[in-house]
Amino acid sequence: MILTFWTSTVVSELFASHEKIAVVKALILKGMYILIPAMIVVGGSGMSMGRRRKDLLTRAKKQRMPIIALNGLLILLPAAWFLAGKAAAGDFDATFYAFQTVELMAGAANLTMMGLNMRDGFRMTGRLRRSR
Repeated sequence: MILTFWTSTVVSELFASHEKIAVVKALILKGMYILIPAMIVVGGSGMSMGRRRKDLLTRAKKQRMPIIALNGLLILLPAAWFLAGKAAAGDFDATFYAFQTVELMAGAANLTMMGLNMRDGFRMTGRLRRSR
């Protein structure tokens, strides 16, 4: 979902009208009602499954998870609300684009960290071999 939000934002900003950007922003905001509970379940289940593990990969995953959560709650969610409101009002000013830039960078950071967590999870389960 996060990759879809990020990609939809980039594509709409580059190729769509302001009206379509506003639709994308509104849909992203609605998608939060699915994404937030899903992220809570994923984070909680990951912490539960790794509760007793002390290996390097588990520690790395546990260190990234609070950063991902804080980035989402303190940057991405407020930015989504703000940008959806500005877009709905047709207010595509410098502030809108400054927030949009921050949101895209924070989203890219979260996607990167979640990708690293997936890679480490695959390594932990043996689905992915460690490179030599």
